Amino acid sequence: MRKNILVVFAFSLIAFTTKAQDVIVSPQWLNDNMNDPKLVIVQPSFLKLDYDNEHIKGARYLWPDWLTANSPQGTYNPPDPKYATKVLQDLGINKDSKIVLCHAFGDVSITARMFLTLEYLGLKGQVHYLNGGLVAWKKAGFPVTKELPAVKKGNFVASVNPVLVDKDYVMRSLQTKSADIVDARIKRFYDGDPTGNPRDGHIAGALNLAYTDMIDSTNSIKSMDVLSKNFQSVVPDKNKEIVTYCFIGQTASVIYLTGRSLGYNVKLYDGSMQEWSRMPELPMEKTKKE
Repeated sequence: MRKNILVVFAFSLIAFTTKAQDVIVSPQWLNDNMNDPKLVIVQPSFLKLDYDNEHIKGARYLWPDWLTANSPQGTYNPPDPKYATKVLQDLGINKDSKIVLCHAFGDVSITARMFLTLEYLGLKGQVHYLNGGLVAWKKAGFPVTKELPAVKKGNFVASVNPVLVDKDYVMRSLQTKSADIVDARIKRFYDGDPTGNPRDGHIAGALNLAYTDMIDSTNSIKSMDVLSKNFQSVVPDKNKEIVTYCFIGQTASVIYLTGRSLGYNVKLYDGSMQEWSRMPELPMEKTKKE
């Protein structure tokens, strides 16, 4: 009986690991899966011109602002699920779709934010990130087109998966030590260099894992080995939840994406420093300089 339980556990662990690693996929993986009828390729770009100039055959255009609503309360708020449902259905996304996000040029962090947002909307485990984006796809020798795809309206209905958290969640995590709070900004801003916010420094007790350490000079996500070493050096307990933040909730999405690819349980504090630094009752600190 005990042997059977161990076998089941081993297979479950393998399945989980494979699922986690499939978060970030290669151009070859995408090319091998192009004929999958459930596959939906989405290109998030701030300028539609980038998409109009060239995209992977069948790819649909997503303007990031459709799913990152700005408001008087802050930048990059989560979208209304009803509105998001319409956006995603118009992209042809179904309940069982396998979505691959492909960025153009250096749009890594906003595409990571789209990854997080789709998981927030109930598509966790169904979203993949094409490493290196369109540049890597072309470098691998695969074709692009200007042809616009015929898209049939999808049937996906959004439902919130609480991967976005608020300031109260962060405070509870700090007090109970139930999660590691991780600042995704580069070290000098974490340390306390001026940023233009009312207060500089970082959330008191937060660790620093810069999103830039996850990306190489070609705008590709670094290897799994490098990602693992980077995470392990800051958050060695893989069983502990991570809550990441940055300036407005965009670049911290890279930590969310890479953490998910490694199998970490990651959430993102959406208010980030834009909110936290403006509330004097919330604790901040600067790194002491020798």
